[in-house]
Amino acid sequence: MINFLVIGGGGREHALVHALSKSEIAGSVHAAPGNPGMEKAARLHPVNGLDAESILPIVKEHDIDLAVVGPEAPLAEGLADVLRAEGVMVFGPGKAGAMLEASKVHAKRFMDRHGIPTAPWDLCSTFEEAEAAINKRSAPYIVKADGLAAGKGVVVAKGAEEALSAARAMIEEGLFGESGRRVIVEDGLLGQELTVLAVTDGASYRILPPSQDHKRIFDGDEGPNTGGMGAYAPAPWADPSLMEKIKNKIIEPTLAGLRAENTPYCGVLYAGLMIGPDGEPRVIEYNVRFGDPEAQVVIPLLETDFGRLLLACCEGRLSEVPWTEPARWAANVVLASKGYPGPFEKGKLITGLDPEGLPGDGNFLVFHGGTARDGYGNIVTAGGRVLSAVGLGDTLEEAIKTAYRGASAISFEGAHYRKDIGRKAFLKGSEQEW
Repeated sequence: MINFLVIGGGGREHALVHALSKSEIAGSVHAAPGNPGMEKAARLHPVNGLDAESILPIVKEHDIDLAVVGPEAPLAEGLADVLRAEGVMVFGPGKAGAMLEASKVHAKRFMDRHGIPTAPWDLCSTFEEAEAAINKRSAPYIVKADGLAAGKGVVVAKGAEEALSAARAMIEEGLFGESGRRVIVEDGLLGQELTVLAVTDGASYRILPPSQDHKRIFDGDEGPNTGGMGAYAPAPWADPSLMEKIKNKIIEPTLAGLRAENTPYCGVLYAGLMIGPDGEPRVIEYNVRFGDPEAQVVIPLLETDFGRLLLACCEGRLSEVPWTEPARWAANVVLASKGYPGPFEKGKLITGLDPEGLPGDGNFLVFHGGTARDGYGNIVTAGGRVLSAVGLGDTLEEAIKTAYRGASAISFEGAHYRKDIGRKAFLKGSEQEW
């Protein structure tokens, strides 16, 4: 039996804990720091940080066999390397592999070296360089902080002035600290966004159901970008022909490039893609972990024992794992705090989490993203993205309806969620807003 530790405390990590708790090989499941939604499925360890100093004592005291690092920051800091040096199996790349997400400049150069399609780009270390790069382009203007910025380091500007303001804020005003002292200015890509996740042991890989995130805060993709207001999977318009292109042009060349550069990679390769009007996939960004909110729809669909899948990756024998393509659908509606992604209040009492008031038969799941317990033991809001209401179904329509039925049963002061999650899945041709 395997003792698992999930590192992190958001909706993605709750989905990981939920899946591991059902694994036939799970001896025990731990989470650090976890959240109240995980209490029945895992033992929680309320650490203050996600670094080696905080995590190693848990690993040693509880004989952890396999750790799953959820968020990007500890991966970028090399936590996986430290844990592996202590003899712990880790699902998550080391610091070298995590550079694909930790530095957009590194990722762009990597893609250029290995012929992986992406948008033309310029590296800018001064505002004057950014201004020149912006002025030679047309809308939409894309300005990206080089380093990690908690999902907020990308500005998609409709006008040049907005793009220039974003570049100045990053480079000269230190909006994202050192992460934004260098920026990338790149061509805006037209099309539909698609997320494709692959679990890999570095040699073999398995592509998970393709999903589509909804980044903007308001319906119709209006308002500022967020960490993600919902997702659905699989994307029905990602047909076998497109998935074959993604495999041949994106996933396999990326993994081959990592091997060629002697970069070990065990974990998730997240390809954030734009599928153009020509049907061709191009990489917007890499992540090196499960996405949030994509994890909450992709992981529950898997037909394979999740614990066995991660163990096989860590032991370098993923090719031996039987694989059944998922046959169901999932939709995730994120309930957010009033004011998110700007300033928001915490501590709002959450009601409606009683299972008796939620859709039954196992087709509705609630994953906690930003919750805590108050002094009276009540579950209250503690983050911008508070809960994921996830519906499962034999059709996408059924999954979406179940997700919204569940979301409408839950409430807290100022709760906000989009009403159009999954709408694009049913649009065709020009309606897809190329």
